[in-house]
Amino acid sequence: MITVEEARRKPEPSPDADSAALWKGLREGRLLLQHCGRCGHVQYYQQAFCRNCGSAELTHRAASGQGTVHSFSVVHRAPGPAFKDDVPYAVLLVELDEGPRMISTYTGGPADEVTFDMRVALICEPISDTISLPRFRKA
Repeated sequence: MITVEEARRKPEPSPDADSAALWKGLREGRLLLQHCGRCGHVQYYQQAFCRNCGSAELTHRAASGQGTVHSFSVVHRAPGPAFKDDVPYAVLLVELDEGPRMISTYTGGPADEVTFDMRVALICEPISDTISLPRFRKA
């Protein structure tokens, strides 16, 4: 049975072999994207192979941290007790200047100031000694 204290604790990501470099970069304040040495494809979601051509020739490079809100949703009802104090908050689909899109949340202002095509900048928000989350603020 889950205790009230456990229910109020937000879940933390669990880095694995494919995502370890991403989480290390975020702890250092950088969003790392994978670049394929064979076809030039850039991908955000960390994998062992290029999603475009299947090559394992992937290298990590720091992104600019800049992007545009492609889509968003404002959450008014917390998905669980751990998020009760956060509502309302905006969940963003950000198109990074490098091309990939990523889902994140908005910080630094009220959720209702988010608009389509709004320029945003990356913030690496520490939530523990080992994990920093990528979030975005108005650029």
